Amino acid sequence: MRRPRRNHSPAFKARVAIEALRGEKTLSELAAQHDVHANQITTWKTELLARAAEIFGSSSSSAPPESQEKIRELHEKIGELTVERDFLERVLGRFPGPSGKR
Repeated sequence: MRRPRRNHSPAFKARVAIEALRGEKTLSELAAQHDVHANQITTWKTELLARAAEIFGSSSSSAPPESQEKIRELHEKIGELTVERDFLERVLGRFPGPSGKR
């Protein structure tokens, strides 16, 4: 029977990847100890090495790329809502009554 898919926390992944980097145990020993596949440990180790430069990057004041993307999306949404509001304000101003401008 197949085991359900597990989601490991980032802290767990980092701990296992660091243990693999230390080299005190083989990948198969670490895999057995943490109950994950050796290929998964290799993937986490590679990702840790690739992203280590981001941690110690020189631009500590700038926001991470994910938050910059989120800010861009929010600015787009603000623009859309502003255009919609202005359009509705202009259109409703043509009609007399409680819904229109006074």
